[in-house]
Amino acid sequence: MKKLLRFMSGTLTVLLFTALICMIVVVISSKASGGNPSIMGYEIKSVLSGSMEPTFQTGSVIAIEPTEDGTGYEEGDVITYQQEQDVLVTHRITNVSESGGDVIYETKGDNNDAVDMNPVLADNVVGKYVDFTIPYLGYLVDFANSQTGALLLLVVPGIIVFLYGIFSVWRELTKLEKKTQKDSTNESSNV
Repeated sequence: MKKLLRFMSGTLTVLLFTALICMIVVVISSKASGGNPSIMGYEIKSVLSGSMEPTFQTGSVIAIEPTEDGTGYEEGDVITYQQEQDVLVTHRITNVSESGGDVIYETKGDNNDAVDMNPVLADNVVGKYVDFTIPYLGYLVDFANSQTGALLLLVVPGIIVFLYGIFSVWRELTKLEKKTQKDSTNESSNV
């Protein structure tokens, strides 16, 4: 029974530290990259609308491979592009054309009835979707990007780990005290 409790205690400690480290990485990565974490060279983006359902759901996170110049994409590729100052859109390319040496993409959301009204210049393309999606994690990433979320995701796991550490030290001190009392009782009864 003691071995099982020791194993569970060790496992809980590892899980808490892992959760804390993951949250720190997500929050710091999000803040350092201007709100979008990057993992192994791929940018993580949150899906905020249902225009690409069923390819990916609202609230999912997707991975995109960043691009330097935005050219080289073909019809059927799913790209993320800058639509306005702070607005990114991820839609599928329906047509590729050139005009005056510029590559222009016509795009459409998989769940939309019509092609997007404004064509996309290659210069506005941020990257290409790489078929990696985690449903609903986008809600957590957006929360982590908020001031409240960043504070909670860093502080709460830290407090839990700290309190668990205090509890573990208290438990071990209690065991040591009981053992010392038992040893002193045994010595006085042997005399």
